[in-house]
Amino acid sequence: MSNLTEGRYFLPYDKALVPRAKEMRKNPTPAERELWEFLRTFPVKVWRQKPIEYFIVDFYCPKLKLVIEVDGAGHFIPEAEAYDAQRTEILAGYGLRVLRFTNDEVLNSFEGVCEVLWGL
Repeated sequence: MSNLTEGRYFLPYDKALVPRAKEMRKNPTPAERELWEFLRTFPVKVWRQKPIEYFIVDFYCPKLKLVIEVDGAGHFIPEAEAYDAQRTEILAGYGLRVLRFTNDEVLNSFEGVCEVLWGL
């Protein structure tokens, strides 16, 4: 039997991740905080730190079937890159598109990040 629960918008998630997701919402990284200030006014609903499957994604927009991840330096080591690729493949299996930005892109090229998101 699976530990996954069907959630809002019918994506499965592990209920054990909910407390961690809530804590992560309270303590975003500087780049996540910056991007959230933009996304909270986006014309379609975007959720922060949303459990999907056995993961917590940074941002999730159900209407666009979009996951947005903000990657810090820890994502650029071989093990993390392999994990992120596997995670992206699993999320794509739910029909989701995964869009990744680096912390540097969000913090230093914010207008370009916003232009990409407005173009969706």
